[in-house]
Amino acid sequence: MDVRSSQQMRDLGVVQRGAGTLAEPARAFDLPAERDEAERAVDELFAAMERIGQVHPFAKGMGIAAPQIGVGRAAAVVRPPGKAPAVILLNPRWSGCSVEEGDAAGPASRLRRT
Repeated sequence: MDVRSSQQMRDLGVVQRGAGTLAEPARAFDLPAERDEAERAVDELFAAMERIGQVHPFAKGMGIAAPQIGVGRAAAVVRPPGKAPAVILLNPRWSGCSVEEGDAAGPASRLRRT
């Protein structure tokens, strides 16, 4: 039986398009007061990455944000390719992005912080 990748990701705990946590702004952590909450969110992100990695090997690295696993907080983890350590982002802010032409890696890879 062939399972759609969206269903497979849902089964692994990844929220799908249309979910409220994806439509709402993620709530920032009040650090250091909410350190325990931030650590729990990061632990949940690493656990989700482990589950997903068992099914989908991401040779070029992977990243996931808390809203993608149903946690409406401003946290994300990026695991670069190879043996580089993971990058933990708490309360990240984007000032904008641009799209560069001619990048064969795909639209997501063309987003660049400005």
